[in-house]
Amino acid sequence: MDRILILMTEAGGGGHYASAEALREAFRETASDTCTVEMVDLWSHYTPPPLSSVPHSYRMLVDDLPWLYRILYEAGERSEIIEPLMTVAAQVFRFPVVRALKKYSPDVVVSVHPLIQQVVLRVLKSARSDVPFVTVVTDLVTIPPVWFSKAVDLCIVPSEEAFAQGLRAGLSQAQLRLCGLPIRAGFGRLQLPRAELRSKLELADRPTALLVGGGEGMGQMSPVARTVAAELARDSQRADWPMGQLVVICGRNESLEEELKSYPWPVPTVVKGYVSDIWTWMAASDLVVTKAGPGTIAEACALGLPVVLTGYIRGQESGNVPFVLRHGCGVYAEDPTHIAKVVSGWFGPQQAIMKQMAANAASLGRPRAAMDIAGEILRVLRESRVARAALAENS
Repeated sequence: MDRILILMTEAGGGGHYASAEALREAFRETASDTCTVEMVDLWSHYTPPPLSSVPHSYRMLVDDLPWLYRILYEAGERSEIIEPLMTVAAQVFRFPVVRALKKYSPDVVVSVHPLIQQVVLRVLKSARSDVPFVTVVTDLVTIPPVWFSKAVDLCIVPSEEAFAQGLRAGLSQAQLRLCGLPIRAGFGRLQLPRAELRSKLELADRPTALLVGGGEGMGQMSPVARTVAAELARDSQRADWPMGQLVVICGRNESLEEELKSYPWPVPTVVKGYVSDIWTWMAASDLVVTKAGPGTIAEACALGLPVVLTGYIRGQESGNVPFVLRHGCGVYAEDPTHIAKVVSGWFGPQQAIMKQMAANAASLGRPRAAMDIAGEILRVLRESRVARAALAENS
C-alpha cells in the first residue's frame, strides 16, 4: 500500500484543515484499496509548547489584533524577511519534522499550508530524500510568495490568477496544475431538487438566504442576520414581494448560536451550530451571505449560488472580493443595511440579477476539484515509483 502524508495546520484558519479533509476523503473514495492516507497537524502535534499553541491564536489575532495580523502577513510576503525565517525555522523544526517523516514513512508528501511546506522541503533537501512533494494552494487569489517553491514536484492551484502567480514565481508550466480548491465530496454529488431538500430539512419552500461565517462563526453574523430578517419582514408586506427565510450556520461559535436561537425573529429563521452536511443546507438555499473566505466562495460556485460578501481578512482574503466582482457571481457589502437590501431585492424585483449571478457562479464551479487533485497526486506517485525502479535497475 502506498502511503500518502497530508501536512496541515490550523495556523491561518480552518480552511487549511477543511482542504486537507477534502483530499483525504477523495483518496478514500478513489484509492482506498491501493493507498493509506494520514493527515497530520505538524505544528500542533510535533512541536513543544509554546510553539504548539500558535495555530490556536489565529482567531484571536484576526478578531482582536487585526493590525498585528496584517503586519505579520505582509512580512510573510517579503522574501528578504521570510527566506531567513524559513531557514531558521527549518533548523528549529528539523527534529519534529524528521520524527514525523520517520513515523509515517510516506511515499508522497502533500502540503496544504505554505509555512509547513517551506520547512519540510528544506528538511527533505538536507536529507537528500527522493520522496515526491506536492503543494496544494488553498488561497484563492491572493497568494503569498511563500506558497511557491521550485523544489516541489507539483504545485496545484485553485484559479487562473494563482497559476499566473506561480509562473511569475519561477515554477514551470509542467510543475503547475489548475484544478480548483479542494472541497468536500458532497458538493460534487447530484443534489435533490431544491424544494425536496427544503422539505428534508424541514424548511418552508420559499426564497432562502444562508448566512455562514466559516467553521468558527466569524464576522458580523448577528447584526447582519437581524437586519436582513427585518428587511425581509418589511418588504414581504408588499403584494409583489415574497416572504423570505433565513438559515444561520454558527459553526463552533456556541455563544452566537445561543444568542440567535433566543432572538424573536420576524421571519422564519433556522439557527444551527456546526453542521457536517453544509452542502445540503447550501443547495437548499438561493444565495449565501458570508465573509470572503476562499472555501465558502468555492463551495457556493460549485452549487451555482451567488454570494453576498460582508467582509474579508486584510491580506489573505483581499483578492477574493475583486475575484467575485470580476466574474459577476456576487456583490460586496459591509454595512448590514446594505446587505439586507441586496438580499431582499434579490428575492423581490431583482430576481433576474440573482439568477444571472447564479449562472456565473456555476460556470466557475469545480465541484470535483478534490477528486481531480487526488488523481494528480496519484499520478506523481506512480511516476516516482517508475523512476525509482528504473534507477534501481540501472544501478
